[in-house]
Amino acid sequence: MTEWLLSLAAWQQALVGTLFTWGMTALGAAMVFFFKNINRNVLNTMLGFASGVMIAASFWSLLDPAIEAAEENGSIPWLVVSIGFGLGGLFLYIADKTIPHMHFGPNKEKEGLPSHLKRTILLVFSITLHNIPEGLAVGVAFGAANEAANPTAAVLAAISVSLGIGIQNFPEGAAVSIPLRQEGLSRWKSFVYGQASGIVEPIAAVIGALLVMRVQPLLPYALAFAAGAMIYVVIEELIPEAQATTDSKHHFGVFGAMSGFIIMMILDVALG
Repeated sequence: MTEWLLSLAAWQQALVGTLFTWGMTALGAAMVFFFKNINRNVLNTMLGFASGVMIAASFWSLLDPAIEAAEENGSIPWLVVSIGFGLGGLFLYIADKTIPHMHFGPNKEKEGLPSHLKRTILLVFSITLHNIPEGLAVGVAFGAANEAANPTAAVLAAISVSLGIGIQNFPEGAAVSIPLRQEGLSRWKSFVYGQASGIVEPIAAVIGALLVMRVQPLLPYALAFAAGAMIYVVIEELIPEAQATTDSKHHFGVFGAMSGFIIMMILDVALG
């Protein structure tokens, strides 16, 4: 499998990796055929798990390699990474304030520009929005492997990013499709909309891989950019929603986050 991936161009590797993450989203969305409701504690655990994976991936797979890449380029590492990280968060902030969407929390708060879109579409837009940095993370990771001194190890590290994001996309897909079912959609439509939220990942991944392949000095900035975007999503959306419960059982989201972080760290350290 690794040898086959190594024979592909970086953007093709990124496409393969995110087709896997998209497939995991679809598998999770398929849970709507078996369940109509989702326990709030289970949902909080899922959201927490996604947070943990994204936090771990942001450092182990993105920020740490960004620092190394900046040092190799002769740049000031802390400055390059700070700029990229800040721009990633700013990008998601602007998208958050302009793209109409609705959060999955109990209040289902609408954000972005005023829109007459249906609630179900706004809910799908919400999860699609934070899938963008996940796709970028995979694409940039494979793009970085293209120029690495040890391509095999770098590709394995990129594979770990795909695996980690794919694992957290499974419960994420269920966390999209089942609430849509509760909104009154049929099981089939809930599944279609749920898996469609992951389509943006292959698109973002290919763009990220092509960008760092063509403009090599941008690599550390791109890695940090993806990390900043992911952390923005975690802090602005996932953690608050994982804690949005009417009782005192906030620990489900906490344990989910810790589990996700541990699994992603193991994948990255073991494979990278």
